[in-house]
Amino acid sequence: MSGLFDLTNRIALVTGSSRGIGLALARGLAAAGAHVVLNARTKDLLEAARHALAEEGLTVSAYAFDVTNSGEVAAAVEAIERDIGPIDILINNAGMQFRTPLADFPEERWHQLFSVNVDSVFFVGQAVARRMIPRGKGKIVNVCSVQSELARPNIAPYTATKGAVKNLTKGMCTDWAKYGLQINGLAPGYFKTELNAALVADAAFSGWLENRTPAGRWGDVEELVGAAIFLSSDASSFVNGHILYVDGGITSSL
Repeated sequence: MSGLFDLTNRIALVTGSSRGIGLALARGLAAAGAHVVLNARTKDLLEAARHALAEEGLTVSAYAFDVTNSGEVAAAVEAIERDIGPIDILINNAGMQFRTPLADFPEERWHQLFSVNVDSVFFVGQAVARRMIPRGKGKIVNVCSVQSELARPNIAPYTATKGAVKNLTKGMCTDWAKYGLQINGLAPGYFKTELNAALVADAAFSGWLENRTPAGRWGDVEELVGAAIFLSSDASSFVNGHILYVDGGITSSL
């Protein structure tokens, strides 16, 4: 039974994996046996993450490229498959947040959010799937959010991007499942990350969140690893187009 979750000899590309959720997922997949390819735009942060995981005895490589640039994505995917081997698993994790009242939301930030949060999923997903399809197998996990379902004040554009990722995941499944690919979404609730540092430090918000969440607390990023391994492994061979919420119950309760 444990073999269902074994990622030995699998190659996994995790975008936006120099820190936060992406780094935690990369560490978890590598601990499950995968050769993990880290990605970020900032080379210094990326190399620091690669060094840290390698020091833990994990098998990792690092490729710096901009996931919002389709040309860079195509070149990087080609290089990874040439230098390391076929990509078996893709975790589309790269993302950003910007909070401000909707009436005052800057147009340039709207476009930036969609570029980072949605365009990247399309560009990297398409580039990798084009190579997975002839092989007849592959796992794509798109990182969604509780904001794929729910909205809060001052983040309407972010909510729109994560709703788009949810439905793009379903669309990828509809088009690519027939070729042997499984494409699913991993949707975190509220986790203690750099992206949420200001909210974690806000006692009023943290109190509201703990009361709003049935589990009564923030999540720790390590609690996403099991779900990511499940969606990346043979254990999810007939799971397709599904959005797996890891949120302490927040999407289940009013």
